[in-house]
Amino acid sequence: MTNSFLVATFFNNFFPSNIGGDVVRVADTAPYAGSKTVATTIVLIDRVLGLIALLAVAAGASALATVAGIPLTGVGYIWICLVGVLAALLFVLRFPEHFARIMHRAAGGRGEGIQARLLNLLGAIARFAEEPRRLAVAFAGALAVQGLLVVFYMFAALSLSVPLPLMAASVVVPVSLAVQMVPVSINGFGVREAVFAFFFASLGLNVGSALTLSLGSAALIMLFSLTGGAVFLLRRGRPSPPSGVKS
Repeated sequence: MTNSFLVATFFNNFFPSNIGGDVVRVADTAPYAGSKTVATTIVLIDRVLGLIALLAVAAGASALATVAGIPLTGVGYIWICLVGVLAALLFVLRFPEHFARIMHRAAGGRGEGIQARLLNLLGAIARFAEEPRRLAVAFAGALAVQGLLVVFYMFAALSLSVPLPLMAASVVVPVSLAVQMVPVSINGFGVREAVFAFFFASLGLNVGSALTLSLGSAALIMLFSLTGGAVFLLRRGRPSPPSGVKS
């Protein structure tokens, strides 16, 4: 799975949005999970928990920043997005059939096979919901990962002598990562910088510093992700599942 993570990270950084590697993760996980549906569910749950963790970190930090008197514009929208994502997730988990019908109607009533696959996927997601303790552990891990990313950007800011407060970074970084999930550019270039520039302007910081920090940090992450490209070129076929696992 380490090889799969590295390869997925490479594709995340060199394809539109930062979810390009999810196809790789699904393909590599399927032999271990026993089916592509379960593998897709695992990756989807990981993505959703990651998004909620990003928004939760940003929302919590925005509240602390407000108390500390740190000026940040538009933080109310973070809370709206967080509540919206949670509400949508609860709706999907509670009423999977209704969600499938909505998607079917959105497709103009076409694709009965797609609707059946969607129901299978939602059923697999519902089974995950029956394990709240494991989901809680996974969510805690997602929070830890997002926290480490904030720390990474803080060290990058320090190395560039950018006076970015920790609470502000805990808002800017998660929001920029969440926005990067929208597939409108390669690795979020332009979109990420716009988020940094927006918040830096509200903080009274130099916009040039925002671009330098954003692009410099992205370059370091892309440099690391090249190891995944090397793994992709060197590996032969998909990772083999352990003995006893259906492929």
